[in-house]
Amino acid sequence: MSGVHPWTGVSERVRLGVITQWVTPELVDEVLAECRKRDRRPGALSAGFIVYFTLAPALFHQDSYDDVAEHLVGGVPELSGCVPHKASFTRARERLGPEVLERLFQRLAGPLAPAGLEGSFYRGMRLAAVDGFLLDVPDNEANRRAFGGPKDSSGRPGGFPQVRIVTLTETGTHAPIDARVGGYSNGERDPAAAIAASAAGMLVIMDRGFPGVELWKAYTGAGAHLLLRARSCVARRPVRYLPDGTYLARMNLGGQKGAHPAGVVVRVLEYRVDGGEVIRLLADLFDHEAYPAAELTALYHERWEVESAYRQVKTFQRGRQEVLRSADPELVRQEVWAHLVVHRCLTGIIMHLADGHGIDPDRISFVKILKHTRRSVVRQRTETPTKIRTFLASLAAKVRRKLDNGTRRLREADRHLKRPNSLYSYRPKDRPRLPARRVAAEVITLHTAIVQ
Repeated sequence: MSGVHPWTGVSERVRLGVITQWVTPELVDEVLAECRKRDRRPGALSAGFIVYFTLAPALFHQDSYDDVAEHLVGGVPELSGCVPHKASFTRARERLGPEVLERLFQRLAGPLAPAGLEGSFYRGMRLAAVDGFLLDVPDNEANRRAFGGPKDSSGRPGGFPQVRIVTLTETGTHAPIDARVGGYSNGERDPAAAIAASAAGMLVIMDRGFPGVELWKAYTGAGAHLLLRARSCVARRPVRYLPDGTYLARMNLGGQKGAHPAGVVVRVLEYRVDGGEVIRLLADLFDHEAYPAAELTALYHERWEVESAYRQVKTFQRGRQEVLRSADPELVRQEVWAHLVVHRCLTGIIMHLADGHGIDPDRISFVKILKHTRRSVVRQRTETPTKIRTFLASLAAKVRRKLDNGTRRLREADRHLKRPNSLYSYRPKDRPRLPARRVAAEVITLHTAIVQ
């Protein structure tokens, strides 16, 4: 029939390499049905294909629409010679909307650590961390109105508009458990409180930007436990000292003083690392014998695992300092959810290799997994479950060859500001930058209060 594109009825055959192990055609169909995004009539760009196409740029972020399409269909002879115009892909993404990718993430998200995995559990509680990060989006009026962005001292826009992502992440595996997508101006505390229900039964670690009465009540009310860093002005008046030198104090809303009924009682732990500044932690684990202060203070460093997870998304998946490609706010949200889905699948590959082949997940390179996953898409060698299993087995063998039997040595490197906010920095510019070097283990010293 004249006027029918050659892809009509054939594009459903396209798969997304080894990621199809998690984003199966059956799951895609279920999510499309839930969101009522079924195809009204046969077309070249079916809804199922567009789901895979929307995920593909999260793997190949530096490539154009044409290149991404060729990666997807290069192994299918009927499709490789007649790629539709890029405007057709944009319109298809607009029809799909962000809800499908958000639902897909929700169906896939969740903890992955098996029982006993180091850095994933503490006294029967699964360890998780809450934090947020920003991604630059194209600078136009629609994106700036929807998401906001940084401003200079005079209130004029500075830099790109930014979308904010706040996640609940499993520390031992970097697997996202829940997430919220908002704007630069929304802050992190409200989205963090919105995902409290997903943290039931976990010990959740957060940095000093999060402590607040409402957030505290949201997590403890959901059955989670908290270990939060706090500024020196938060819960600073002891109510009762504990035998181990920690103490109980009341955290109130802003402007409240004394034993206000709207406040909450917290346990305050203070310590130093290598004799440095005093670090304050707030916890809802009041039994000093069941939850010793030395264990809780040593546990806080697991929060930095969430920063490693964000680096995987921001630096490796997206590309260093890259701007998201979507010019429309709804497509920006869709693109962000696609990145989160792909990161969840890549984390799943790492844990599949680690759990099934006796490999420590911390020794598996995320960059290597990303590269091999890209190759699986280009070569279309994993379009069936049997070929996916074969691919994963060969990938496990490659990972094992890269690893030695020794333990990873302790190293540190200086922290440098890569993107300064001002050209007139007060920091000396001639300070030498030292290479990564071996260091001794850090010494944590409890800063105990004097019991009255």
